[in-house]
Amino acid sequence: MLIAQMTDLHIKPPGQLAYGRVDTAAMLRAAIASLIALRPAPDALLLTGDLVDAGGGAEYALLRALLAPVRCPIYLIPGNHDERAALRAGFADHAYLPPGDGFIQYVIDDHAVRLIGLDTLVPGEAGGRLCTARLDWLAAQLDAAPARPTVVFLHHPPFATGIAHMDRIGLDGAAPFAALIRRHAQVECVLAGHLHRPIQARWAGTVASTAPAPCHQVVLDLNPDGPAHFVMEPPGYQLHRYTPEAGIVSHTVTIGRYPGPHPFRDAGRPAAN
Repeated sequence: MLIAQMTDLHIKPPGQLAYGRVDTAAMLRAAIASLIALRPAPDALLLTGDLVDAGGGAEYALLRALLAPVRCPIYLIPGNHDERAALRAGFADHAYLPPGDGFIQYVIDDHAVRLIGLDTLVPGEAGGRLCTARLDWLAAQLDAAPARPTVVFLHHPPFATGIAHMDRIGLDGAAPFAALIRRHAQVECVLAGHLHRPIQARWAGTVASTAPAPCHQVVLDLNPDGPAHFVMEPPGYQLHRYTPEAGIVSHTVTIGRYPGPHPFRDAGRPAAN
C-alpha cells in the first residue's frame, strides 16, 4: 500500500496570499500535479491539518476545487487553523467524517493498513490537545483490531522537535498518548504535520514523524530563543510505503522540476552506482 501525506496547506480565499507573499493555492496545485503523476499511484491521501488558513467556507470551497484531480480516497483531519463545522460543510460528501459537532476522528478499514485519524484541535488556540475523551476513543479503536497494521495520523506531533517556538504550541496530552501507543504493537507509525518540516523520532515504541508543507517551511532554528519565521525552501510531501515484510518505509517528495534523471555513468565507462 502507498500512502501519500500532505499537510499545512494553508489555503486562503481566492486571490489572497498567506502572509502577503505565499500563493498557497498555486503551490498546492503544483503538489497535486506531482501527486497524480506518481507511478504507482498512491492508494490514499492523508491531509493532516491546517487545510485552510482561517477556517472560512470560501477557503474550503477553493481547497475542494484544488483537490478535484485526485483520484485516490482523501482523508482529512483538522489542524489549529481549521474550523470543524466549516470543514464538515465543505466536505459533506466525505462519509467517513463523523456527523454532529464533536471531534473529527474516524477509522478507515478499507485498505491493507488500518488508518486512524485523530482530532487535536482546540478552538482559538495554536497548540493541540488529546483529552481523556479523545484518548479513550482511540484506545477502543486500537483494542478492537490488535492484529491489523495501523497508521495513526494527527496534526500536532507528540514529540518535542527542538524548534522552540513550535514546541511551545505543541501537543497537550502527549504523555498519556505515548503510554497508549506503547501498549499497541500494531501501530506502524504516527504521522503528524504542524512543523512544516520533515522530522522523525523514535517514540513510544514506534516511529513518529512530521511532513514538509507543499508551500512555505518553518525555519530550521534550534536556538531556544529562535524567532517564529518561515522560509521558501523547496516544498514537499511524504510517501509512506507499506509491505508486510518491511512495514512502513517513508520517502520525502520534493515538488518542482530539477535536472535529470541521469544515468550513473561517465562517458565511455560502464554504469555504476
